[in-house]
Amino acid sequence: MAEMSKKEQPKTKGVVWKTLKYFFPVAWKFDKKYFILSAINVIIAAALPFVDIFILPLLVDALCAETRDVTLIFTYAGLMVGLDVIVGLINSQLTIHLEKYEDKFLNFQAEQIADRCMEIDFALTENKECLDQINKAREGKDWSGGIHGIAKAFFQIIQNVIKICGVVTVLAISAPWLLLIIGALLAVSTFINAKKNKIEVKYFSDLANINRVLWYVTHEIEDFRFGKDVRLYGAAGTLVARASQQMDRLNAFFKKKADERYPLDVLDVVVGALRDFGTYLYLGALAIFGHITIGVYSQLTTSGGVLNASLQGAIFGLQDIVKRCNYGYEIVKLMDYPPMLQKGDRKVKDLEKPHEIEFRNVSFHYPNTKVQVLKNVSIKIKAGERLSVVGLNGAGKTTFIKLLCRLYDCDEGEILLDGVNIKEYDYDEYMKLFSVVFQDFRLLSFTAEDNILLGKQDSAENVDVMFEKVGLLDKIASLPKGRETMMFKQFDREGVQLSGGEQQKMAIARALYKNAPVVILDEPTAALDPVAEYEIYCKFNDLVQDKSAIYISHRLSSCKFCDRIAVFGEGTIKELGTHDELVHKENGIYSEMFNAQAQYYI
Repeated sequence: MAEMSKKEQPKTKGVVWKTLKYFFPVAWKFDKKYFILSAINVIIAAALPFVDIFILPLLVDALCAETRDVTLIFTYAGLMVGLDVIVGLINSQLTIHLEKYEDKFLNFQAEQIADRCMEIDFALTENKECLDQINKAREGKDWSGGIHGIAKAFFQIIQNVIKICGVVTVLAISAPWLLLIIGALLAVSTFINAKKNKIEVKYFSDLANINRVLWYVTHEIEDFRFGKDVRLYGAAGTLVARASQQMDRLNAFFKKKADERYPLDVLDVVVGALRDFGTYLYLGALAIFGHITIGVYSQLTTSGGVLNASLQGAIFGLQDIVKRCNYGYEIVKLMDYPPMLQKGDRKVKDLEKPHEIEFRNVSFHYPNTKVQVLKNVSIKIKAGERLSVVGLNGAGKTTFIKLLCRLYDCDEGEILLDGVNIKEYDYDEYMKLFSVVFQDFRLLSFTAEDNILLGKQDSAENVDVMFEKVGLLDKIASLPKGRETMMFKQFDREGVQLSGGEQQKMAIARALYKNAPVVILDEPTAALDPVAEYEIYCKFNDLVQDKSAIYISHRLSSCKFCDRIAVFGEGTIKELGTHDELVHKENGIYSEMFNAQAQYYI
């Protein structure tokens, strides 16, 4: 997978083209008005300096004339000021309005990245290259300025090109050598700026890894869920030290980058001073020797300034858009990140009914490890069957479920649904088959009702039915706002922290509400005592009705209700049979486990 994720980086032109090709259609779909306003702003901003270029020399020559025409002077002055104000106001209003899009686009792209993180294959959540790519995409959004930052740079290039065409015409007529002076020194500035941009892009890749580690450490410090462990094990000092260490790395990173840029910044200032000196020296000589009037002198100095600024703006803008597109391309790479799982398009027949499932010679090891967690596992689960999966820690029970739910794909062998390899099915349809409560389930910091519905619309009565089925209705009714009470306190000071067992019941209620044909409980009752666990399974078994059910537990509460029991050990199925068959098996693993735990259930 690491090889799949490391696509060869295209050349600069390819990066810019791919980034613009992705960003602009997204922006157009998001808000077409943004491009219309940007086009108007380009025309207005490009026209603004020409008000002074064409009217100022007329005004200066009128002031320098032997017989001053006061009316003409006031006309030129009023026209210049009036147009400056009108065009300037329009330009500033458009700019202000366009700047409002910055946060809109940044928030929109943050949602895009979040959506993509939800879409990528679960197996990639343990892949370092993918995690780095996610962080690079987040950093790339901010460093590029997002859609607005790249679009703004693009439109400014067009704006500067329009200005260049205008002022080059003016200068070519009256001061052609000035074009050479400005062009030569601009070439040097361009070279310096290219070096600066290269430094920025070089350091960007290293920053993503530093920030990812820093974010993790600071997140652990701030997350109250780790508060007990931090206090009981005295981990505060370690976490703060690690955070400080990462901050030191970050500070050293920025210092090293600044030190590398410093000589270029100094050289850039020197080149700018030489350019201004050459411009004024050349134009001053033309005026002194009578080749141009004072009015034309003012026109040419203004034109030279506009040309220099526009050329710099266009060339630096090209360099800037290359730099921004290099950052933005990290988003494109995330959006195109290669999947880890093969996904077909075959439809699942009858999503509401249970199906036959078969593991056929399945072996598996987790990415970036060599230890086989499952070895040659074979089992057929009939439609509507109840299967209990038991075994010691590390036996492969949860991995068995993760493969069934296509969170990972097996390395060898195949998993079949109704005789068809599950890789051939439409992934989203296939996932609808399962209601799963994992041992490390998570509730969201939303209301109790939202944790059940997860975005669906339904009546409060139907939600209460789910709470009642798992024995949680009285508890929910006793909360300050009932089912509208927020879980946890991240967003509401009146939010509640349910006990571990109550949270597990809510997770089971969520699974029941999904009403999938295959129900899986992966040690969701670990926080309950054996008797309470047994009661949950009693209720749950009645609720499952004709669905297929797979129960995983260290303890054997679920075994009484199951048609068969699969005993996992050392990554494979060591024993398979009914309770009566296995409990009487001499020196059997299940028999030994049952006898050790039976005292809790008698």
